[in-house]
Amino acid sequence: MTAKEKISGFVLNQAMNYISGDPEKNLPKLLAWVDGIGWGEGFATHKKVLHDVLENPENNWYQYVMGLWKDIDNDVLKTTFRNFWLNASLFGGPKLDANAEKYGCNIPWAILLDPTSACNLKCTGCWAAEYGNSLNMSYETLDGIIRQGKELGTYFYLYSGGEPLVRKTDIIRLCRTHPDCQFAAFTNGTLINEAFADEMLRVKNFIPAISVEGFESDTDFRRGEGTFNKVEKAMALLKSKRLPFGISCCYTSQNVDMIGSEEYFDQMIEWGAKFCWFFTYMPVGRKAVPELIATAEQRAFMYEQVRKFRETKPLFTMDFWNDGEYAGGCIAGGRRYLHINANGDMEPCAFIHYSDSSIYEKTLLEALQSPLFMAYHDNQPFNGNHLRPCPLLDNPGRLADMVEKTSAHSTDLQDPEDVYELSAKCVETAENWEFVADELWACSGHCAGCRTQKEKVNV
Repeated sequence: MTAKEKISGFVLNQAMNYISGDPEKNLPKLLAWVDGIGWGEGFATHKKVLHDVLENPENNWYQYVMGLWKDIDNDVLKTTFRNFWLNASLFGGPKLDANAEKYGCNIPWAILLDPTSACNLKCTGCWAAEYGNSLNMSYETLDGIIRQGKELGTYFYLYSGGEPLVRKTDIIRLCRTHPDCQFAAFTNGTLINEAFADEMLRVKNFIPAISVEGFESDTDFRRGEGTFNKVEKAMALLKSKRLPFGISCCYTSQNVDMIGSEEYFDQMIEWGAKFCWFFTYMPVGRKAVPELIATAEQRAFMYEQVRKFRETKPLFTMDFWNDGEYAGGCIAGGRRYLHINANGDMEPCAFIHYSDSSIYEKTLLEALQSPLFMAYHDNQPFNGNHLRPCPLLDNPGRLADMVEKTSAHSTDLQDPEDVYELSAKCVETAENWEFVADELWACSGHCAGCRTQKEKVNV
């Protein structure tokens, strides 16, 4: 750790302690002090956002920010701020950019890892079942990936699976070994118990994103009877211990009305969730259920609902597909993140099960420079309309072309899926979404006509 990083960490720690005494009084005072000394001019945009939030106590984001200090353990909150803001962004960001330029490839802000393919549930339409339950990455392999990532500037690591908490002991051990990194996991939540929650409090740098697909009937329909009750108990336990957690929602043709309802957003807040990550169903794997793919109208419904509730609900939300406009299109292939499955295959995305690299045969950097990852690097964005970011779901021919040209192979060990067969399942969906997405894109001011009209109004 450099002297600058140590000093910044100390200042942040002191500031967080000061704020925690009385957030409503001390946070505005601290921001005014920062303004007064002229510090942080490089973060002018961030400061403006904070001013807008703190100067309007009726704003939902004011409620959200104050809720962080009220609802989350102070030491956990300090660690989260340090690892996300300082390590992953302030210090890690420039390092990522420098290495991307130096090596001529994408360098990811986050890495998604599958410690295991094993799972204690068998959810309808989940591709993880295709891998079987016998694949595991050793602690040493996981640790090695994280060490390589930190060298490149990556300080955020997420786990998926299988069910990652099957590997609780190793996950906590990795949190202890890398206290400068932020860890999270997409988990079904059923293995969270008091002992594990106490370990989370001890390491302070692990946050679960619990998969919930609506209320009891919707969740149990996909994940099995009794799952919803177990998940509610896990969330109640985390809330009681003032531990942060979020929700991971997969919206399908069957549950989209519930997932996008105000009732459900309010329920997530009531459970104590601080964020929600929305995904749409992808027909990955031969046992996939294409009928669960959301229609264009349903995806547009989620687009509108998420944006509406961002203005009214104290909940931080992300939509993996519909937020492409904020990320400049597809974030996979190392542009923002990549996926390494339990077999060690390095995939561009959790939803793209094709690879030309193994962590056991290449370094992380070598994989990022491999033909498949470079195809992503050279072709992103895959569409000028960033509401159509995905090379599979939104532009199905693009993925097939990259896989063929780079000789990438299917990573499904039990029943490999031909990329053209996979893409064919998405063609009709992509065609239907194209018309709707283009309308939304134009209406949000991303076409020349809309920009011209806005300029006229502003004049």
